[in-house]
Amino acid sequence: MQQWNSARSWIEDHRDCWLDCVRIYLGLGLLARGLLFMTNSQPGFIVDLLDRSTNSWIVTGAVLHYVILAHLVGGTLLTIGLFTRLAALFQVPVLAGAVFIVHRRDGLFAMGQNLELSALVLFLLCVFVVAGSGRFSFDHYVFEHLRHTSPKKKLPLATS
Repeated sequence: MQQWNSARSWIEDHRDCWLDCVRIYLGLGLLARGLLFMTNSQPGFIVDLLDRSTNSWIVTGAVLHYVILAHLVGGTLLTIGLFTRLAALFQVPVLAGAVFIVHRRDGLFAMGQNLELSALVLFLLCVFVVAGSGRFSFDHYVFEHLRHTSPKKKLPLATS
C-alpha cells in the first residue's frame, strides 16, 4: 500500500509530464499521417477523393496540400512543443473536416473507427489550443528563459 501511495504522489506531482507525453504522441501521429498522405501510401486515395469531390480539382488539390502541410509542419511543431497553440489551431480545421465531412457517413460503429479517432484527435487539438505546451517543450524553455533573462525596464520617476 505504501508503494501505491508513493507512486500516486509522484504521478500527481508530475501531472504536466503526462500532458507533454500526450502532446508528443499526438504530434508524432499527425506527422505520420502527413507522411502517409504525402507518399500516397493508400492506392487511389487522392484520385478517389478528387473524383468524389463536388469542388473543382484546384480547390480539392489546394485543400489536400493544406492538409499535408498542416500535418507535417503542425505534427513536427507539436512533437517538439514549439508554437504549440498555433500548430494545434492550424490542425483544427483539418480534423473538423475529417469529423464532419469525410467520416460522418461512417458512423460511430464502423469497423475502421475513423470517426472516433478523428473526433478524439480534434478534441485533443482543442485541449492544446487552450492549454498550450507543457514543461518539457521548446515553448516552455524559450519563453520562460526569455522572461527570466530579459532586462526589466525601469520607469523614470515623476519629478514635481
